[in-house]
Amino acid sequence: MRIVLVGALNGAMAVGLGAFAAHGLEGQFAMANAELFNVAVFYQALHAVTLVALGALRSELYRPVVDTAAWAFLAGLVLFCGSLYAKGLNPDWVLPYVTPLGGGAFIAGWLLLAVAAARRI
Repeated sequence: MRIVLVGALNGAMAVGLGAFAAHGLEGQFAMANAELFNVAVFYQALHAVTLVALGALRSELYRPVVDTAAWAFLAGLVLFCGSLYAKGLNPDWVLPYVTPLGGGAFIAGWLLLAVAAARRI
């Protein structure tokens, strides 16, 4: 159930950060920075729901692979979404390769989920 908890907390965070961007930072963003922030919110919400589903399906799929997929999704949330939030809030923030590493972690998570499902077929 920890996976569900992490997913639920990320879902709440995505909604909160989206509201913060829409209301608390209104007029503070350049359009490109607002778009980065919105992409981060979208990916965080999407993967929050994915984590909740993973937690719910954990007993139905191959657990070690599901757990590894959950960790990959969490790494993607921190690296991909975190770097986009940072860049959206501070356009001068530069840490190369963090965002692509997070995207790679998301891809790895989805591929691991596919492996877990295939082992069940």
